[in-house]
Amino acid sequence: MSTYSQYRPLALGDVPQWDFETDVAVIGFGATGACAAIEAAAAGAKVMLFERSSGSGGASALSGGEIYIGGGTDAQKAAGFEDTVEDFTAYLKLAGGPCADDAKCELYGREAVAHYQWLKDQGVPYRGNYLPGKVIEPTDDSTLIWSGSEAAAPFCHKAKPAPRGHVIQHMGWGGGRPLIDILEARARDLGTEIHVDARVVALIRDGDRVAGVVVRIDNKDRFVRARKGVVLATGGFVFNDAMRRKYCPESFVVNSPIGEKDDGIGIELGASVGGDPINMDQFFTTCPWTIPAEQAHGVMVNVAGQRFINEDCYHGRVSRYAVDQLGGKVYLLLDSAHFEQPMELAGITIAGTGETWEEVEAELEMPAGSLSHTMEFYNRHAYEGRDPLFDKQVPILKPLDQSPFVALELNFETSYFSFFTLGGLKTTTDGEVLDRSGQPIPGLFAAGRCTSGLPAWGHGYSSGMSLADCTFFGRQAGRAAAVAN
Repeated sequence: MSTYSQYRPLALGDVPQWDFETDVAVIGFGATGACAAIEAAAAGAKVMLFERSSGSGGASALSGGEIYIGGGTDAQKAAGFEDTVEDFTAYLKLAGGPCADDAKCELYGREAVAHYQWLKDQGVPYRGNYLPGKVIEPTDDSTLIWSGSEAAAPFCHKAKPAPRGHVIQHMGWGGGRPLIDILEARARDLGTEIHVDARVVALIRDGDRVAGVVVRIDNKDRFVRARKGVVLATGGFVFNDAMRRKYCPESFVVNSPIGEKDDGIGIELGASVGGDPINMDQFFTTCPWTIPAEQAHGVMVNVAGQRFINEDCYHGRVSRYAVDQLGGKVYLLLDSAHFEQPMELAGITIAGTGETWEEVEAELEMPAGSLSHTMEFYNRHAYEGRDPLFDKQVPILKPLDQSPFVALELNFETSYFSFFTLGGLKTTTDGEVLDRSGQPIPGLFAAGRCTSGLPAWGHGYSSGMSLADCTFFGRQAGRAAAVAN
């Protein structure tokens, strides 16, 4: 076993020999690492990429290939949507909530359209059409979808709504894999030297500067000198239970982690040389089959029969507020006009039915008058096109008055609530890792889920924000590393 540790950097003077030398060492071969390698190589740097698995992928390859882009793309314009940089940036900041990094939001807000063109220039295909409605991700090869809470309160009152999810042209779900394949091919074409089955175990430090990494290959420790910089692109920490217990214990409410080998190694490596992990309590979760199509017209209540969110917002926002509720479960209330049987994978069960909401209330064993009063108040105002409690918007705001009625149970333990972590190293817009005093650590860069980026607040996440963050700021980090002194 290696005697080197991600918790303790190796001093340059203790390096026995250099097995590899490069300008930029990229750690991790998901979308972040691929984009960092592309930009570093395009800037003229010699680039080596080290991936602990046997090939590219990471969490990016498990995604739908959707990237959050706004500010006036060709797809938005063709569909008749006027999305300004100002509205797009305002939404990004609102979505980041108390964790928003204003500088990152502003930079990406200005550069997103150019980033979209960059993706196309790498060979990423987009059909360019608009798919209306509330969908998880397209099952055809459509491009533009609504992928957040843009048209829901409070967002719609502070930033003009527009669809911003841009999905790679790909039939069916799972566009993340072909996206990674394209970026991998581009990185290889530019001369990136790729080493797989290569697990980084420690950083190498020359005084205050990160000068390389120790990599475990074929059960041997290899020493990599990085003359200009190391880029961490290793993902979050959803599969590290110890880190979750320490930083993000609320995530144990749900049980379906998304990722590949997201064990927090990059965060721990960064912290070993003084990096500052921030927003480590933040996580995203969703039970996405609650919201598409007709079920968005439903009403969400907790075990006390009380609403807690405007149900027309993004399914991840609904779910994140849901898991904050006491009782281990919530209910989605529907009438016969809006009921659709959830797919089996969702693990959503029918908990109660009735010809009246009082009957549903009794089947759920709620106190008399609790749920029925909630629905009486909701329906009375929905007839008027208003939701004075949570500001649910027309046309999704509709009374639920067509019996029979049903209550679907979303159980945090048994229903499919997928989740991943959002906290990570604090970085500049150029991907420089910052220490606790706010100063860059020379030679160390990071991007993607091992950092706190655009998707910084679980209650404000929108689909495509992670791929937007890792592709754009992966580029930033790779470019900055290539020109570092």
